[in-house]
Amino acid sequence: MMDLLDLILQPWIFIPLIFPGLTTAFLVLLGIIWAERKIAAKVQMRYGPLYVLKPLGGAIQMIADLLRYLFAEPIIPKDVDKLTFIFAPLILFGLSYLPTIVLPAGPGFTAISSEMSLLILLGLLTLSPVFTMILAWGSNNKFSLIGGLREGYLVTTYEIPLFLSALSMAVLYGTLDITAMVEAQKNVWGIFLNPLAAIVFLVLILISTSKFPFEIAEAESEIVMGPFTEYSGIFYGLVMGASYLKLYVLSLLYALIFLGGWYPLPSFLQNPPFLAGIMVFVKGLVIMFIAIFMRAIYPRYRIDQAIQIGWHKLVPLAILSIFLSLLVVYLGGV
Repeated sequence: MMDLLDLILQPWIFIPLIFPGLTTAFLVLLGIIWAERKIAAKVQMRYGPLYVLKPLGGAIQMIADLLRYLFAEPIIPKDVDKLTFIFAPLILFGLSYLPTIVLPAGPGFTAISSEMSLLILLGLLTLSPVFTMILAWGSNNKFSLIGGLREGYLVTTYEIPLFLSALSMAVLYGTLDITAMVEAQKNVWGIFLNPLAAIVFLVLILISTSKFPFEIAEAESEIVMGPFTEYSGIFYGLVMGASYLKLYVLSLLYALIFLGGWYPLPSFLQNPPFLAGIMVFVKGLVIMFIAIFMRAIYPRYRIDQAIQIGWHKLVPLAILSIFLSLLVVYLGGV
């Protein structure tokens, strides 16, 4: 029994499967969608999930929805590219979860330790939008194609400033290793050293995960569900869940590079890394709640407005954040 426990606690198993990997990601996926519905309903004074376990406000509604997706018939239209239609959602979901392998759950506790872990994570994040566009094309549906094109426009808008704002923190800390970036925040968190990069990165989390006011690729009032229009059953569950998984990954990354990661937890509580992981998770959860709260208070931008915000505001601000990091380093801030 102890041998099995020791095996599970190995970082190359624990991180991909437990935290921040598949098990935690799955529970967050269920909880955050339920919370998004409840928060929006409360703010807008309407009903959210309620009747499935009514005493707890419909807390297991997402489990009921999951069972519905699992047992509903996945309809495959006859005119679609079948291989693309079937496998693209699976790959999209997997790629949205994959970056967790380089996220540290505590000091020195990561599945893949690399001095370039930030670049690896950002590189893996760039793969999932490609498959969103592929599945849109494979659906052979005009609404899906329009949604896929919108996703393509948004990718060119958000990826450059996303990389720049993240790399500005690498300039600030003098490393591309996420664990080392956390250790550099032992005394002062990154959000205080470079608030410009923190604000830009937070907005880009909303754009890259299609959260309001940037739910544009799948604008149901205009193009049904955009790239995902033809999907049903478990396939729809996968494509819908992929954006929430990406939100989960980016929120944890935000907690690690801007919010001090496992600090201010004292060193004697960081090993074993369970408490450190809880600290990172709680901070990431705060960012996720900020993202889902936007649904309740903001209307959706048009595609041209989002692109204009990206190129005219976020790109210049992301470039400025690099210069701000250089200035802080020059003044001896880190």
